[in-house]
Amino acid sequence: MKPLRFGVGQPATRVEDQRLVTGAGRYTDDIQPANAVHGVVVRSPHAHAAFTIGDLAEVRAMPGVLLVLTYPDVAHLGGLPCGAPARNADGTRQVLPPYPVLADGVVRHVGDAVAFVVADTAEAARDAAEALPIAYEPRPAAIGLAAAERPGAPLVFDTVPGNLAFDVREGDRAATDAAFAAAHRTVSLTIVNNRLVTNYLEPRAAIGEYDGASGRWTLTLGSQGSHGIRDGLARAIIKVSPDRIRVVTPDVGGGFGTKIFMYREYPLVLLAAEKVGRPVKWRAERTEHFLGDAQGRDNVTTAELALDRDGRFTAMRVDLKADMGGYLSGFAPYIPTAGSLMSPGVYAIPTIAIRIRGYYTHTLPVDAYRGAGRPEAAYVIERLVDHVARVTGDTPDAVRTRNFVPAAAMPYRTSTGKVYDTGEFEGHMRRAMELADWPGFAARRAASERRGKLRGRGLASYIEACAGGGAEDALVRVDRDGGATVLIGTQSTGQGHETAYAQLVAHALDLPLERIRVRQGDTDEIATGGGTGGSRSIPVGGASVAGASRRLAEQLKEVAAEVLEAGLADLELADGLVRVVGTDRAISFADLATWSEAQPDKLQAKDSWKPPEATYPNGTHVCELEVDPETGEVELQTYVVVDDFGVTLNPSLLAGQVHGGIAQGVGQALHEHTVYDPDGQLVTASLMDYRLPRAADLPEIVFETRNVPSTTNALGMKGAGEAGAIGSCPAVINALVDALHDRYGVEHIDMPATPDAVRAAIRAAAPRMAA
Repeated sequence: MKPLRFGVGQPATRVEDQRLVTGAGRYTDDIQPANAVHGVVVRSPHAHAAFTIGDLAEVRAMPGVLLVLTYPDVAHLGGLPCGAPARNADGTRQVLPPYPVLADGVVRHVGDAVAFVVADTAEAARDAAEALPIAYEPRPAAIGLAAAERPGAPLVFDTVPGNLAFDVREGDRAATDAAFAAAHRTVSLTIVNNRLVTNYLEPRAAIGEYDGASGRWTLTLGSQGSHGIRDGLARAIIKVSPDRIRVVTPDVGGGFGTKIFMYREYPLVLLAAEKVGRPVKWRAERTEHFLGDAQGRDNVTTAELALDRDGRFTAMRVDLKADMGGYLSGFAPYIPTAGSLMSPGVYAIPTIAIRIRGYYTHTLPVDAYRGAGRPEAAYVIERLVDHVARVTGDTPDAVRTRNFVPAAAMPYRTSTGKVYDTGEFEGHMRRAMELADWPGFAARRAASERRGKLRGRGLASYIEACAGGGAEDALVRVDRDGGATVLIGTQSTGQGHETAYAQLVAHALDLPLERIRVRQGDTDEIATGGGTGGSRSIPVGGASVAGASRRLAEQLKEVAAEVLEAGLADLELADGLVRVVGTDRAISFADLATWSEAQPDKLQAKDSWKPPEATYPNGTHVCELEVDPETGEVELQTYVVVDDFGVTLNPSLLAGQVHGGIAQGVGQALHEHTVYDPDGQLVTASLMDYRLPRAADLPEIVFETRNVPSTTNALGMKGAGEAGAIGSCPAVINALVDALHDRYGVEHIDMPATPDAVRAAIRAAAPRMAA
């Protein structure tokens, strides 16, 4: 076969971009069903209140109003499911309070849904929503972890004493206590991982339709997996067979984990469509995204390391408290509990003891956000390791080198039971330091000081677990025009799946990318699907696509062998043809697809691949920055990252994923601040108040891979979708602390390190320095 132009490893240009950047994308809000009407969610202005709804006759008589739904209208529906309840340390399973489709007399956060109004136009629905006669009786609220765990705090649920949603322990407490008792030195640090609002480009939207003749509903929405939404609706909420619900996901403008979950609007538009006999459309405004969608992170963690006389880590303790918000979202307990298992990071820590407590608060629910617990764990260990270096007077790279899991120890089982298959941690750290010109830092710091600026550098060596879970099925077929189609149940939300999957097909069939179509998102067309999350689409779904493509290539040769009267060993695939090697005898894929004697099952192939274990991408980020001590402004000067992703499918797509993740990490580290006041009002409920990262906040990113193929993935890949967001926060904050410590002795600052926070840290340190 000739050298491949489009296969694995090639930096192919994204085939979907021509459609998307020219306005030909088809997002949920672009879809306008005939005779559609519009829904509006009525949301609570209070964080905690009892409420009653008065006589609705006048509202229902308003012009254009077709339907008003309140709790009694949805009481027959099941609540929103939590699919990942935690098991407490005492062996009990946590209590799961109800998460009703509409609130039943009590609201538990600002934005809690109390009614759904449907009218001919969105304007008429909004007018009716504002006229709804709701009487609220505000109650005291528990806002934030400190308030929720305080004795006598207002309860989010009467059935949950102390607001404690779960209390989980991991590791070996006795062995860890013994190691700490014998330690030469212990070092501890308490760290806040700030709450984030996802802010994907496309706010959520949903369209519900009902066909009375078949008794089926159709839900169109932007999601990260149609099958999961369908099954949750069918089994937990509407309580019907899944085949009675069709879910369609068109183009999606970002997800970051937050579009995986079930939301109240999905069953509401379906029920409303059934009742009014017309399609019902709901679309969130940006502020409604702030008030109605699950948020991310929000942990407070105290971590400790025990060291021997040689500076080696002998044990670790982690005490993590996670804010769950007012209800348990779909995977909420799993995020801190599973994420905490990555607490050892890239280090050989013989024993660990972890306690994870989740608390209800009168705020929006918190769930997975890009990385889903692994960024939180990486942030803790990488901040703590830098703190160890500062306390002991060692260098950050020396502490890491001394304690890295060595490559020779692979496969390595961590003290939390994770098995790292491959990794050369010191190798990528040294390469990142080389690219960052580590020896030249002193001169650059001196130059910054001459300009009145502080300069710091920080590194973070991370590892994460991803690309695991269940099997993913794929079907690849040859079409009558000679092209190929992929059917798969993952879901692109902007990552470039149409290009990535096409490259895997092209690698086997030698077709140009533009002749390969990728179909996702329709549960009627695609039988199964695990959706997109945990960086699994390409490592897992891609393995299935590659397997199906290889199988199809062999089947096409079998069919062509009959037509060409040739042996299989004499055939090759090239440019959409099956040809006899060294001759001009060939038959096109199109002719094979239309050959009357071809068996249909020979023109398509299926494959299913289930990962035996997660993959463990890892790498090192190095950040160098300047601080203006007068204003507190932080400016990134250089950013270097060297990653081990196992195998690279498309270098351009990979760089885009890494760059985007770094931008989100920089946003969390320096800018994004989700602020609730003591009454539970979200003060930062718009982009006027919530500072997102901008292009000007980032320097040019130097990115390299230093890949060591995974031994547990069929393609050798390790997953890359979340890695940028995992290594960036600790690298940035480590650099900032380095700058502040050099001048002022500051040893810690929490995220977001806004200019106000930086100035406050300098002011607090100045008296100590003077003394």
